[in-house]
Amino acid sequence: MATRLQPTARKSALLDAALVVAQRDGYDHMTREAIAAQYQVSPGLVSHHLGTMPQLRRAVMRAAVARGVLGIIARGLSLKDPQALRAPDDLKRKAAKLIAS
Repeated sequence: MATRLQPTARKSALLDAALVVAQRDGYDHMTREAIAAQYQVSPGLVSHHLGTMPQLRRAVMRAAVARGVLGIIARGLSLKDPQALRAPDDLKRKAAKLIAS
């Protein structure tokens, strides 16, 4: 019998899937459907745990900054994403090098 994940664990796992999708498809091209397919759940479950697309994007960028995922941060900087712009200066410099390459 499968064990049921606690809401915080489910949200964390969905966020992990969202980071994979953001890296693969591009931060500005990720969709609920792609995240749901990555995690093998319904898009409604993604919405339930991660909220609207603006809330989802904010959570993904915060996670990317916290984990130092430079590709996502770089795309956020180029889009002037508020969360990316608040990243520590060293991360922004490293991400900017990706944009310049």
